[in-house]
Amino acid sequence: MCGIVGKIDFSPKKEDNLAVIKKMIKAIKHRGPDDDGYIINGQVALGFVRLSIIDLSNAGHQPMVSDDNNLILTFNGEIYNYIELREELIEKGYIFKTQSDTEVLIKSYQEWGEKCLDRFNGMWAFVIYNRETKEIFGARDRFGIKPFYYYKDSDTFIYASEIKAIKEALTNPLTINEEAIFNYLVFNRTDYNHTTFYKEIYKIPHGHSFILKSNGEFKLKKWYDLKSKCNKKPIDSQEYLSQFTSSIKLRMRSDVPVGVCLSGGLDSSSIASTIVKKLDIKDIQTFSAVYKKGETGDESSYIEEMRSYLRKMHFITPIAKTLYSDLEDMVHYLDEPVPTTSIYAQYSVMKLAKEHVVVTLDGQGADEQLAGYHYFYGFYFKELLKKISLFKLTKEIYHYTTKHKSLYGLKTLLFFILPEKLKTKLRTQKNSYIQKEFYKNYATNNIVSKELYGSKSLKDALINHFEYKLEHLLKWSDLNSMRFSIESRVPFLDYRLVEQTLSQTNESYIRKGLTKYILRESMKSIIPEKIRLRYDKMGFETPEDEWFREEYFQKKVFDILENPDDILKKYIDTNIAIEMYKRHLKREINCSKEIWKWINLTLWLKEMEIK
Repeated sequence: MCGIVGKIDFSPKKEDNLAVIKKMIKAIKHRGPDDDGYIINGQVALGFVRLSIIDLSNAGHQPMVSDDNNLILTFNGEIYNYIELREELIEKGYIFKTQSDTEVLIKSYQEWGEKCLDRFNGMWAFVIYNRETKEIFGARDRFGIKPFYYYKDSDTFIYASEIKAIKEALTNPLTINEEAIFNYLVFNRTDYNHTTFYKEIYKIPHGHSFILKSNGEFKLKKWYDLKSKCNKKPIDSQEYLSQFTSSIKLRMRSDVPVGVCLSGGLDSSSIASTIVKKLDIKDIQTFSAVYKKGETGDESSYIEEMRSYLRKMHFITPIAKTLYSDLEDMVHYLDEPVPTTSIYAQYSVMKLAKEHVVVTLDGQGADEQLAGYHYFYGFYFKELLKKISLFKLTKEIYHYTTKHKSLYGLKTLLFFILPEKLKTKLRTQKNSYIQKEFYKNYATNNIVSKELYGSKSLKDALINHFEYKLEHLLKWSDLNSMRFSIESRVPFLDYRLVEQTLSQTNESYIRKGLTKYILRESMKSIIPEKIRLRYDKMGFETPEDEWFREEYFQKKVFDILENPDDILKKYIDTNIAIEMYKRHLKREINCSKEIWKWINLTLWLKEMEIK
């Protein structure tokens, strides 16, 4: 696990690229405290920072140069099947000097070219500079687990694992991507496409590669298409368990300590239990955020169910005061606004894990492939209604309302069958503090409303979540973990498991009012029944509604809303926001998610010094 940076000029420049690359490296040193390095080759400057995970010797140093001295590689991530690929390459005559997956990557590219991507099981963002052709080949993993940001103009191409490093190389000011602000405030969505909160900074989309020529010609290519891969024969729960176990086993490959982020939910509990019961690793360490009994976000009763399985459980309790003191640090390291304080719970868990391990396993991706969010019931009900499967629809609605004692699934059904414009309008009415003029500019032709909420079937909704939603969770996981020099691995996102799971029938996702049906079936006798059959969906939630009633947060929020800068007033009607906050303080409403966005957006504008 590392961080990568680079600056490529398309014509000779007077600028000192050595000084620039050093500043970029310093900006992301938290990603790789164990080592760093750079190579300046004419107009090409490549740099990296290293968090040693596999082959802890200096042999894994980057940038890594090929044996023929032609290729230069900088690589962030892990190729989990590097041992198998290494053996295959040895049979083809390659000689290895290290035990690292980095050397496997560069030799795989020498052997198979860009087709090597199809052979990798892992997470990555990398660039390879070819000294002979003076071209750069770069690629990002299938689902966007590892980040890859870039800036390009007619003179230069600048890339990095984090936006803050790119800013170190820029002399011109950045401007706000207001569409990103709109989707953040209205839909709680970020990272739904290749753009960022800055107009001038982009991401290489997940599952894409690129070629950059010395004259600045830039060609982007989609090398992985998930939808076309979801055509496999359905499997049963035991076959699913076998594939799930295989994914976890690969991700346990490490020369440093590994732990599990344990929320108490089905996904993380399945990972921890499979490690203990199927891989027979009894001393796995877990890390959990807990709160006072009865507080929002507290899952301690479920986490305690795992105590008989685990020997080394660690806990942290985020509170309003710690959030307040960590605000500026978190905003700085996250680079862009986030829509909920649940990211702070994850930040706190990573801070705890830093004291014990270097690698964590996390449950991201399970909800998106197994219909874990409760609004997926709405997509399923919509599909059954369109197919006129009224008996099945009635039966599933009965099971849903009986088990969950909720009408939320029916409400989402009604929402999803609305026209696109009306969906956006309803979401904006819910967030009445948004300035009307700002709303008018961005309400039409909205990608979130059209692609994510407009899915025609449950399967389409799952695939669209991989395309337009999952990446923001992966980004936060990457930034939170790397803030504390930890590598976060996600077993549910083994591409073999994803493709197989998304080839299943709907009954593998939702059956008799329960989501994640095939996972629940596969976990029989492996995880506690209380967890296996829990109906609610929580994740890393926090008691933020109470936190924002604390006196010091009141002072901060009123200061933000009563003395707003001109940029904030462009997006938020602060008079309406003040009245909402007053009602929140009186406990007439809970608008804590909106309060957080006012705080986060203000701090981000200040931190990033946007003009």
